[in-house]
Amino acid sequence: MKTQLLKLTLITGFVAAAILPAQSQTVSTFENLTLSPDSYWDGSSNPMGTTFTSGNGIFPNFYDTAWAYWASGWAYSNMKDSTTAGYTNMYSARTASGYNNSANYIIGQQASYINLNATAIGKVVNGFYITNGTYAAISMRDGDAFAKKFGSIYNADGNIDGTNGEDWFLLNVHKYLGGVMTNDSVNFYLADYRFADSTQDYIVTEWQWVDLTSLGNADSLFFTLTSSDNGMWGMNTPAFFCVDDFTTSDAALALNENENPDNSLYIYPNPAMDILNIDLSLLNMNSAQISIADVSGKQIYTERRTKEVVSIDLSGYGSGIYFVSVLSENNLTTKKIVKK
Repeated sequence: MKTQLLKLTLITGFVAAAILPAQSQTVSTFENLTLSPDSYWDGSSNPMGTTFTSGNGIFPNFYDTAWAYWASGWAYSNMKDSTTAGYTNMYSARTASGYNNSANYIIGQQASYINLNATAIGKVVNGFYITNGTYAAISMRDGDAFAKKFGSIYNADGNIDGTNGEDWFLLNVHKYLGGVMTNDSVNFYLADYRFADSTQDYIVTEWQWVDLTSLGNADSLFFTLTSSDNGMWGMNTPAFFCVDDFTTSDAALALNENENPDNSLYIYPNPAMDILNIDLSLLNMNSAQISIADVSGKQIYTERRTKEVVSIDLSGYGSGIYFVSVLSENNLTTKKIVKK
């Protein structure tokens, strides 16, 4: 299945994008972080573990003095070099500025966390803007000594790599709540070369919004990167990405999860053969987010609809048990169906 630029994936929980009432929000713009022009902070001034704060986000950083290197977590920058290739330009965004031409932004790497501060703990994160760093973007576009050129059938060593040129670079965002990482997640493709029409292939070079409301209430977020380009030492694609305007909603989402006790959600036929009908007419809502997941929690369908009766073609899916969830306003209804 081909993906659009932004793809929201809930592995379990079956909750798609939540509808939150109008409310205040807090934006981490990172403009509170002091930097000289065209410079960056990588933690070298506070080595072996520290954090920085902006808005409702707390951003860990670890600078390893043994290797004299930013080893994990987040750095912040106002670097503007969008053209120089290579790891020496690790701290520049491909956009040459922050979101909406602001100065500061942050750079994350593999297995980074964002912790929420006291006023945001257990509440909803709206999302953030993201783009590739110059280092990763040019590496994917042109290839380098370690990483392949995306769209090519060859790896950096000149050997056929088995991807058939269908390359991708993916950010996955998980949440923690109550000290436990849940299975809910949101995926965003920083590059995708898997389209049948190669003119649709892309590497993200502008700021794009990542909506995290589907994750619901959270205490912290965990970020991982994967790529189609891998070698004996792991991922070859430079494992860095840029973030700006990290936004929290300042409110918790109180979902009323139920098994449809008032029969306000009518799904038929059940069991279903090919077509499943979902009647939304009795729900008090302007629109609803419908999602369907299998018993493993893998989401197979998601769409926001306003029609009173929605018909979904299940003919391409195997027989078994599935879960249909409908999120309208602050009410989540989940029903079990059987596909013959």
